[in-house]
This record gives sequence, C-alpha cells and structure tokens, in this order.
Amino acid sequence: MVAKALSLAMTALHRYPDTSACALIGTLARNIGVTTSEIVLGNGSKEVMELLLRVFIQTGCEVITSCPSSLLYQRLVQINGGNNIVVPLRRLSHDLDRILAGISEKTRLIVFDNPTNPTGTAITPVELYAFLSEVPESVTVVLDESYVEFMDQEKQVDIFSLVRNTKNRCGVVVVRTFSKAYGLAGLRIGYGVMPVEIADCLQKVRQPFNVNHLAQVAALAALADEKYLKEILERTRRGKEYLREEVKKLGCSSYPSQTNFILIDVKMDATRLYQAMLGKGVIVRPMNLYGFSDCIRINVGTYEENARFLAALAECLLDLEDV
Repeated sequence: MVAKALSLAMTALHRYPDTSACALIGTLARNIGVTTSEIVLGNGSKEVMELLLRVFIQTGCEVITSCPSSLLYQRLVQINGGNNIVVPLRRLSHDLDRILAGISEKTRLIVFDNPTNPTGTAITPVELYAFLSEVPESVTVVLDESYVEFMDQEKQVDIFSLVRNTKNRCGVVVVRTFSKAYGLAGLRIGYGVMPVEIADCLQKVRQPFNVNHLAQVAALAALADEKYLKEILERTRRGKEYLREEVKKLGCSSYPSQTNFILIDVKMDATRLYQAMLGKGVIVRPMNLYGFSDCIRINVGTYEENARFLAALAECLLDLEDV
C-alpha cells in the first residue's frame, strides 16, 4: 500500500508539501484520541527532540537522562547549552528512584526511552504512573516510544491519559516514529504528542515544510494498512523467539526484549566478535561503548537474514575459541 501511494505521489513533486500536514495529523489525532493541536510532526523523531530541547533548554538548565540510552539526548542538551545529569540503568532498566532523586531547581526535562535502547526493557504503566506522580510540575517528562509497536499490549501506556491528565502533576510529551515498525526510516518522519501549550511553543520554532510530501503520503498509507503492520509485528515476534532459542544452543544468552532487537551476551569480547563477523559480511553492533563489553545487539531480520547471522555467529565463536 505504501509503495503504491508513493508511486502516485511522484506526480506532485513540483508542489510544496502541506506545511500543516492536515491529513496526516488529523488521522493521528483520531487514532490516538487527541486534538490536532496536540501533535507536532518532525523530520524523524530526532527533530521533535531537537525542537523540545530548543524550547526548554538554555544555558545552565539541567536534563536528566539514563545511561546507556540514545546518545542523541545528551548531545542535544550540550548543543543547547544545558547540563546533562546521567543516571545509570539498574537491572537493565531505568532507575526511576535515582532519577527522582536527581531532580533539582535547575531541572527542566527528564528524557528516557521506553522500551529502552539498547537493552530492550520496558517500564510498566503502573511504574510509570507512580513515577510521574512524584515528578514536580515544573519538570516535563519526555517519553521516547520509538519501539512502542513491538511492545506487549499490557506494557503499553495510553497516550491520551499521559498528555491530558496533568492536573497536579508534571507535563508529559510522547515521541514516536515511523522509522521502526512502519519501515519508513529513509523518509524521515516522526511525531510528538503533548499538551497544547507545549505544542504551540514547538510550532513557533519549527521550520515550515519540515516534513516532505512523500513522507506524509507514506505515513498516511502505512497507518491505513493495519493488516501489513500486524504481519510485520508477528513476523518479528517469531523471529525474535527463533533467534533467542538458537543463540542459546551456541552457548550465548539473550535478554528479553520489548523491541525488534535483541541484546546477546556472547561470553567474550564483543568487539573481537564484531570484527570476525564483519569479515564474513555480517554486521552486528558491539555494546562496549554502552558498558556491555561481552554483548552484541542485533535486529530481527527476515528468516534468511536471521539464518545467515546464526551461521556466521557459530563459525566465528568456534574460530575465536581456537585463537
């Protein structure tokens, strides 16, 4: 459906895109149950994050993030002159107690991903709501839900309740993307759902035409093709189970994941394994920089890609044992 919609849209490339993205924002608003004025589109979710930091942060302001997580958060804080307060993960997940303890008068934002990258863990709705009830009203919590579609249903939180029910508690911004489950990474489109007063501020600093015509068309088509999305999610679920079972047979262990990737403990230096597998034409991501020196992170691919990865992993583990 997306490919067909893009093919038809190619005839209108001489026109500027709809800077308000009325059709797409209207569809998102109906799906989520919010108003169009509570949604801001971005050139990928990265731009939504950039807009938030531009609005909220000036020299001396503090932003609390977790580590390891996306390095993007901390870089954006530095670019805008803010100070990073970094809280280590606890048991592969966000340490909500230490995050609360780190709040000061200078804190403007708390930013964390759910599910967490690169560990794949997720905070339950009960944990999240309890956490939000403790955050001062002067602080805004930004929740990066890039992988939300892959989460178990019972672990997903209701965006409407997060954004709307802010009486006597902090404001919440939820950021999502079409890059992961919807497969539109090359077109760069994401969005944020937030209270109207925050959205109005972002709209004032957002560049016109920041989301191109083809991205808007593709996102609309992707939202309409619910059957295909369900097939992708089910295929990913099966592939994840298959990979976890097979790497266990090779002597490795994997961590439960609420995303489309898996963190695997390979029981050796991950960088050496990465280099060995690269020599066989298979790219994995070593997690040394994230504090997991014996782990790699892999994305679930097609059955053929998964099988090729497992074959290369088995060969490399055997080769490196003999070194």
